[in-house]
This record gives sequence, C-alpha cells and structure tokens, in this order.
Amino acid sequence: MLTLAQAQDRAQSLVDAARKAGADAADALYVCNASTGVSVRLGAMEDVEQSEGEEIGLRIFVGQRSATVSASDLEKDSLTALVDRCHAMAREAPEDPYATLAPQELLMRAQPPALDILDEAQPDPAALKERALAVEDAARSIPGITNSEGGGASMGCSQIALATSHGFAGSYAASNHGTWASVLAGEGAEMQRDHASHSARHLADLEAAGEIGRRAGERAVARLGAEKIKGGPMPVIFDPRVSGSLIGHLIGAIAGSAITRRSSFLLDDMGRQLFDSAVSIIDDPLVTRGLRSRPFDGEGLPTHRTALIDNGVLTGWLLDSASARQLGLQPTGHASRGTSGAPGVSATNVHMAAGGSSPAELMQGIKRGVYVTELIGMGVNPVTGDYSRGASGFLIEDGAVTRAVTEITIAGTLKEMFAALVPANDLEFRYAINAPTLRIDGMTVAGG
Repeated sequence: MLTLAQAQDRAQSLVDAARKAGADAADALYVCNASTGVSVRLGAMEDVEQSEGEEIGLRIFVGQRSATVSASDLEKDSLTALVDRCHAMAREAPEDPYATLAPQELLMRAQPPALDILDEAQPDPAALKERALAVEDAARSIPGITNSEGGGASMGCSQIALATSHGFAGSYAASNHGTWASVLAGEGAEMQRDHASHSARHLADLEAAGEIGRRAGERAVARLGAEKIKGGPMPVIFDPRVSGSLIGHLIGAIAGSAITRRSSFLLDDMGRQLFDSAVSIIDDPLVTRGLRSRPFDGEGLPTHRTALIDNGVLTGWLLDSASARQLGLQPTGHASRGTSGAPGVSATNVHMAAGGSSPAELMQGIKRGVYVTELIGMGVNPVTGDYSRGASGFLIEDGAVTRAVTEITIAGTLKEMFAALVPANDLEFRYAINAPTLRIDGMTVAGG
C-alpha cells in the first residue's frame, strides 16, 4: 500500500492534470483495499483468500457538463489517457444544472478528528485459521448441532484519498477484523440453520471466537421444531439482530436522491412527528473506532453528529451537493461515493436511543404475538411505505417466548409502524446500524 501522503498526492496530481487539460473543475478519489480471509469447515481448511487492489476515479466538469472515469492501472501513461478520455466525455455529456463540487466555503479546513479506526495489528493467515477453527469448534460443540456450513476469520485495511480543484485534499485509512460461524441443527426435513458474527475496527475489540461460535450453535438449536402458525393481527417484537433494518428503511426514504426524484414515502414529512416523542435516532460519523466512522464525506465536507429523528420528529434529509442544490438547501456532510460515479449519500454509525423497559417488560401483556429473529426477502415499497417481509422466529404466548415458528409473513405500513414503535433498553453497538429490541403492535401476521 501507499502511504496516506502518497495516496493524497496521487489524487491531487490527477486533479491538477485535469485542470491543465482544460477542465473547469475536477475531483479525484483514490481507494486501496487489502484483505485476507480464512474459512474452515468441519475442522478442516476450506479456503484462504488474499487480495489487494487500488483504483482511482476522476470527475471532470466542463460548464454544466460532467463525466466520471475510473481506472485500476495507475501508471503515468494510463492516467494521462484517463484525463483525456474523461475530458472528452465531459464535453459531450448532457448539461446538468445541479451537478457541482461541494460549496467551497463548507469544505473541511480544520485538522481531521482522531477517530482511531486504523489498527496496526495484522494477524497472519495462521492466526486467522486458528480463530476460524475456534469459532466453528465452539459452534459444533453445542448439543444438537449436526453439521456446519463453516467458520471464518478475516482482516482488511482500506485507504481513501480525495482531492478537489477548489482546495480540498484529505485522506484516511481504516481497518476491519471479523469472525463468523454458520451451523445446522437437527436432521432431514427438520434441519435448521443459524449463524453469528462480529466485526470491529480493532482486533482487541473483537468478541472472542468461542462466544460467537456458541451463540451460532445455540441459535440453530433453538429453532428446532419450528412450526407454522395461524396468522392474524398481533404485536411483533423485533430482535436486535433485525431491528436495525427498520432504521435502514428510514435512511433510504430521507436520502436526497429519493426526495429529488419524489420517490419517498416521507416526501412531505420533514419536521413532522413520525415516532413517539421518546424515540431519537442518531447518525454519528465521529464515533471512536466506529464501523463507519470517517473524518470527511465523499465531497470533502466535515462530518458531524446528527439527530435524524429528534424526540420523534424528522429533522431533515441526507444531502450531497447535487441534491441540496436541487432542493435549495445546504449539503449535510453525508455524501458517499465510489470511483466510478457521482456522489450519492449514506449514513454512518446510526443508532436508535434505548427505551426505558426491558425486553421482558415489552412482552408483558402480549397474549399472542411473534418474536422475529430473521427477515427474508425485500418486500418494502420505498414510494408508498408498504411493508411485507417473510420472517421466522418464535411465538409469544401470555407474555413469554415459547416455540419456534417459520414461514410467516409480517406486514404493515412503515409510517404506522414507526408511530407504534416502542424501544427496549437493551441497545448494544455491534453493527453499523444499531437498535434495541422493538415492539410494534397492530401488524398483520400471515402463517405458512
């Protein structure tokens, strides 16, 4: 890998070359990724993967026309050809009055915050193999486990460098460590599968392989004897494994592109009460060692903590410069991009604030409901907010989790679900999007 200074120089050099070629404005994004992964199955090595690749993308503006070209060949002659090709494409592109670099006065000028997202520890394949064997062994040790889909361990590192023609140049590096296991319980048609995993920026923060493996095995065994049930309107409890997906639907609906295209079920809801006043949802790109922490966004704007939902109220949209310009607003520091296209938007480390009741207290009073641990399919309409997804989990009877259930469908509308949502107090920070156990009354459950 290059040093961060070298990566930043490479992006800046490409921007300078574009300006010399006649571009009115330009930006360049350099990305390098390196990773190693080991997987095992039934106690034997199954695969070792190592990869490293670098790529650079150049975006050129000629008046209100723009084009983006990327390349993985970073030799001088190839980059010269890249500039010429991108400039020629930009001159022929259709005009877009909203395509623009970020406002110059908003660019990050301060020293980047120290986020501690790069771990110098780089376990070798032998250490990864040992961790992969340990996680699978722990999963297979659970009584009732009859087979394995494998276990694995991985580590990776990425570098990002961005330069623009109007004064921004920045770079950062980040690491990732992961462990996973997937096993099966039971025999024949009664067989059930489940899994567990954990990822962290630093190896020291990674959950012990034995804990991950045991959780995978216990989850699979708990699903044995799953039954189909009779459906009807009933409360649904979302396990933290899946509750964050509801926040994902919110994020998609408040993305600037969804608003400019008028393809969001929340199109007219900025400033309105969507959730109970006790619910807040926070996006924080500045979390130390956060899985999606970053010092600046994909256009060079500083990142900052944002309450997407503040005491139940939708505060605004996630905007890059193009969507902000179209809506007559300011970009919000949520621009995200790859090397081959214009910026879009994305959230970073997102969580829903914990509620005041335990999961057991949330279940009190539920005569009959379902506790969902897995969601299947993508039956969500982002325009209307209609929600219908396959699910599995457990039946709730008289306020307690009882037997496993399978082949059910849960349905509702996202606005009604948001309004009825009640969070528990068991928030943990394990994923990029985190939410506690959630209760939503009045959903429609269809049995198999």
